Amino acid sequence: MIFGPTGSMGQLISKLACEDPDIEIVAACDVHKVGEPLANVIGMNLSETIKISDVNDLSNIIKATTPDVAVDFTVAAATEKNTVVCIQNGIRCVIGTTGLSEEFMEKIEGIIKEYNVPAVISSNMATGVNVFFKILSVLSPYLKEWDIEIIEAHHHRKRDAPSGTALTAGHIIAEAIDCEFEEVAKFGREKGPNKREIGATKEIGVHSIRAGDIVGEHIILYGGPGERIEFKHQAHSRDCFASGAIKAIKFIKIQEQIQIYDMRDVLSLK
Repeated sequence: MIFGPTGSMGQLISKLACEDPDIEIVAACDVHKVGEPLANVIGMNLSETIKISDVNDLSNIIKATTPDVAVDFTVAAATEKNTVVCIQNGIRCVIGTTGLSEEFMEKIEGIIKEYNVPAVISSNMATGVNVFFKILSVLSPYLKEWDIEIIEAHHHRKRDAPSGTALTAGHIIAEAIDCEFEEVAKFGREKGPNKREIGATKEIGVHSIRAGDIVGEHIILYGGPGERIEFKHQAHSRDCFASGAIKAIKFIKIQEQIQIYDMRDVLSLK
């Protein structure tokens, strides 16, 4: 089951799923283009005619199509609602939506355990980004005395800021240098005197850029006395996120342990 097949990510994931012999799309749910053939929406010739279903009728769609896995890269408000319905109906979920609330994350963990249904929830499903995360966990302890800044850039339509990837990077870095990200994060800096004080409590700066059609760029800047290291990941297209989602679908289908996984689990990077 695909949520948001008319969106940029939904279309890409739908195309890759249709091309994969191990995956069958049984339902495509949206609030846009309801009733239109999925084939027309994604620009493919499909032997089976799947039409876009109204996501507001989700319970009946689930009963009629009995999906094994649901994939959601839509918006936080919709994901937080639809994921609960899916889990309660025994459907495993792959969630790539960013901007999910802390309340939802706490709630869904309990629901997953209650209904014995695992899920993959990841702020970024690109293989390169998750290798990037792994390297941050290894590199950061060696540079914990240096200043650390996270700079991320995305297209001007992106709703949440900072990006989920930037926040994940911040949590990984903070854990690696033995502090709590919520306590040390400095989101942007206001006009006027706003310097780092020598000997001050560790600070991780986080800065967001929204411009043009930037797909996704993340830079971790480590600044030390007389030198600096800049560690960067750049997404050239959304294809890397969609291909990661396909890997996550196949991964979650066979998992027996009931928990929330992320892409580092999918890629065996932990």
